[in-house]
Amino acid sequence: MGRTKRKARKRQSYYDYSMLILVIFIVAFGLVMVYSASSFTAQTHDKYGYDAAFFLKKQAKSALAGAIFMLLVSKFDYRFLLKRIPLTKLKWAPFVFLIATFLQGLVLVISDEVNGAKRWLSIGGFSFQPSEVTKVAVIIFASYIIFAQPEIMKSILGSVKVGIFCALPIILIVIENLSTAIVIVCILGVMCFIASTKGPRIILVISLFILLAVGFIIILYFGEGFRMTRIQIWLDVENHEGGQQILQGLYAIASGGLFGTGLGQSMQKLGFIPESYNDMIFSIICEELGLCGAIIVMIVFIMIMWRIYTIAAHSPDLFGSLICYGVMAHIAIQVLLNIAVVTNSLPSTGVPLPFVSYGGTSLMILMAEMGLVLSVSNKIEN
Repeated sequence: MGRTKRKARKRQSYYDYSMLILVIFIVAFGLVMVYSASSFTAQTHDKYGYDAAFFLKKQAKSALAGAIFMLLVSKFDYRFLLKRIPLTKLKWAPFVFLIATFLQGLVLVISDEVNGAKRWLSIGGFSFQPSEVTKVAVIIFASYIIFAQPEIMKSILGSVKVGIFCALPIILIVIENLSTAIVIVCILGVMCFIASTKGPRIILVISLFILLAVGFIIILYFGEGFRMTRIQIWLDVENHEGGQQILQGLYAIASGGLFGTGLGQSMQKLGFIPESYNDMIFSIICEELGLCGAIIVMIVFIMIMWRIYTIAAHSPDLFGSLICYGVMAHIAIQVLLNIAVVTNSLPSTGVPLPFVSYGGTSLMILMAEMGLVLSVSNKIEN
């Protein structure tokens, strides 16, 4: 009897250490690249205290907090999200979604504008972006809806219902941050595609393409302001006065060649690419590490997504599987959009490179999501 119990515990002790190592590697690599891309800016401006490691220190603190979140979340049973909150009839999954929606509405009411947009909330001296919280909240809530009523995904109306249930925070995000809203809609689209049967899948894909095409045409012909300007830059980056950032990024990629100029040796980060440690950091990777370095980074992302896919495929239930697929979609979509923007394959969207671009909130939320995936892996029978 005792041996049987030990074997049962052993079967449930699986933990995906390979994915954990990959995540730690890409975060560590991101810290190195943030320092390389930001050191010149930090040491030449008084508002950063002339400290070359200013951005590195802030990102390292976020990485440490994210690692703690990831490990703590990974040790919890993800299925607690399906349980009721004590003394209430509300379950944890919709509660997390409601909190994210509340924070998203709050940011439009009380936050200050940063670079012309309201995206940050400050609570007790700690600033964060509620839109990053909304990403994981939508993944959890959509997984909960589909898990609770899997039969609705036999029709295209099921995807419509999931979209309607998740619509409010997305609408709030659209007001100030269209690119994040697009990412969330794409994540939902991938989750609904995976959960749907064959017929609705085809209709869903066609519907999403039509929706994106109509939206693009509307902006192209009737758009005004910065969104239209971004499309104009994309169509004529060499001659448009606002295309310098993308153009300098392309110069950086071209100058890197096969093996790069060497770590820390980028020229474009010396003021030519504004805030090169943010969304444009992939261009610095290409310049300093060359095509080979860029390919290795992409391979690491592919390996992470493969591990997530493997965990999702072996998940003990639909809820855990959908959470994993949502996280995988989140990473894949942001990697594709970021690289597409840096290479001028798509108009600028302001989407960071996961785990690598500077940004504390994004890094911590992504690592917390990886904790959820590890939590699912921990329930897989070995």
